[in-house]
Amino acid sequence: MAFRPEPPFQHGQAPRTAVLLCNLGTPDEPTAPALRRYLAEFLGDHRVVEIPRVLWWLILHGIILRTRPAKSAQKYASIWTPEGSPLRVWTEKQAVLLRGHLGERGHRVTVRYAMRYGNPSIASELDKLKAEGATRILILPAYPQYSGTTTASVFDAVYAWASRVRNLPELRFVNHYHDDAGYVEALTRRVRDHWMSHGRPDKLVMSFHGVPERTLQLGDPYHCECYKTARLLAERLALTPADYQVTFQSRFGKAKWLQPYTEPTLVALAGQGVKRVDVICPGFTGDCLETLEEISMEAREAFLHAGGKEFNYIPCLNDSLPWIGALTGIAEQHLAGWPTRQAPSDGELAASRAAALALGAKR
Repeated sequence: MAFRPEPPFQHGQAPRTAVLLCNLGTPDEPTAPALRRYLAEFLGDHRVVEIPRVLWWLILHGIILRTRPAKSAQKYASIWTPEGSPLRVWTEKQAVLLRGHLGERGHRVTVRYAMRYGNPSIASELDKLKAEGATRILILPAYPQYSGTTTASVFDAVYAWASRVRNLPELRFVNHYHDDAGYVEALTRRVRDHWMSHGRPDKLVMSFHGVPERTLQLGDPYHCECYKTARLLAERLALTPADYQVTFQSRFGKAKWLQPYTEPTLVALAGQGVKRVDVICPGFTGDCLETLEEISMEAREAFLHAGGKEFNYIPCLNDSLPWIGALTGIAEQHLAGWPTRQAPSDGELAASRAAALALGAKR
């Protein structure tokens, strides 16, 4: 195997520490060609679809990639912003704010973001960090609940990059933070702030991204971690079991996925006479297609069409201060023991201030 040439070594260069915030991914634009590229990479990942490769390749390239990209492009177009994909926008903002908060706590740390599928790729960002002299890198997935379909796939991409590198940096990985006190508190604040303005619903629905039920039977902890997050959030909100419902969304294909399913549950609640529901998606740390289109548009329409009277979607954590504080705490915990408290240079301080000002201008 040929290893990539190493970037020029700077003698006397101080070791640098970095954090790479990794999210799922997004197409470059809401068009059928862009969606075809994105879906080919996403659905071609064996972590995502555990079907024999030859059979799945025929299905993916013979059927799905011929029909799904145009439909998906329309969905993405409905939530696209002037800044681009909401998922990319929120992930970039989180990375900038994370760097600022770590800096305020005395950590001299480079923070970048990357996407498992699409751009910027994990490999390209790791290349940049290495070229900048990073010798220690913390991989921080944007998934609070661990799943082989998401968290492990991020790790696969890092391992694949590492297999082609001669002089490897130290690597650390955050597996999950589904029960982190700061994360749960950030969710609690999000719900309470919403209720302060809109009042309480008849039912709070906590919708998590679905995965095939088979993964639970094979030992994936995702289902249990989702329910633990939901239980902790319900406890902080002083909810009884009758006050909330855990569901799973985003089914794909004909296999049985984790249940209960979100949209059928909302339709059933409307049929039972529930007039108002609030829906929050605790497994997503930034708003994206699955929250803005699937929940706030499609699920809303289904609930109201079935007889419900009021549907409120509670936005993801996004760039809320409680969440950025929690994310900073998670990163700080996993950076422990690495030398991160060197005084920043004047140039680094100026760059950090400029990034913060630019982010404020965008907002």
